[in-house]
Amino acid sequence: MKNQTKEPIQKKWIWIGMFLIMLAIVPWYYPRGGEVAIILGFPYWALISLFFSLVLCGYLSWLCISQWHIVEDLEENENRNKTGR
Repeated sequence: MKNQTKEPIQKKWIWIGMFLIMLAIVPWYYPRGGEVAIILGFPYWALISLFFSLVLCGYLSWLCISQWHIVEDLEENENRNKTGR
């Protein structure tokens, strides 16, 4: 792996993915009133929100592991090498 720095805040696709997942978490797209399907004692919309919350956690974890290579990490390594720790 190269030692290149990446600033994920500047990538538009990260923000688009986050926005879409956040839209899916909030159950605004279900109709009001009427019968609500119950699965394992929970309303159907609650399970959908739980699912997309887990998707968001996985997405953020993946971003931190694969897309987050910032300058501070390199500076910390240089400082460790200088102090011998």
